[in-house]
Amino acid sequence: MILMTVVVMLGASNLSAQKVSANKDNLAVNGYDVVNYFTTYTAAKGNKAHSTTHEGATFYFTNADNLAVFKKEPNKYMPQYGGFCAFAVAKMNKKVPADPATFKVDNGKLYLFYNDFWEGAPFNTIVPWISNEAEFKKMADANWSKM
Repeated sequence: MILMTVVVMLGASNLSAQKVSANKDNLAVNGYDVVNYFTTYTAAKGNKAHSTTHEGATFYFTNADNLAVFKKEPNKYMPQYGGFCAFAVAKMNKKVPADPATFKVDNGKLYLFYNDFWEGAPFNTIVPWISNEAEFKKMADANWSKM
C-alpha cells in the first residue's frame, strides 16, 4: 500500500511539473508538428519517426528538417500557455485542452484554441479571441503567470 501511494505521488508530481499540455500518450499538441504552423501556416500531424522530447512531453514532426529546426530553438515554436486553449486561460483562468487544428500564429507566437461542443452547442474560442485579441492576450498573460 505504501509503495502504491509513493508511485501515485511521483506520477502526480511529474504531471504538475510538466509545462506542456500532453495527451494520454504524452504527445504535445496531440502529435501535431509545431514547426509546421510557422512554416506553412497549416496544422499537420507529425509522426513518430521524427520525434523528440522537450519539457516532459513528446513532440512529433512531419519531417526531419522540422525536427532539426525545433531542436535548435525549441522555445521559439512552443505554443503559448502550454498549448492549452488561449481563450480559456484568459477568460476562465483554466487549462482547457485545445484543438490543434484551431490555431493562430501572431507576432511569432503560436496560440491554440478549443473548438468543439460546449454545453450542447458548437463553440470555437478563436472567434471571441479575435474580437478582442489585445485584451484577451493581457488577461491570458496575467492568468498564466499565476498558474
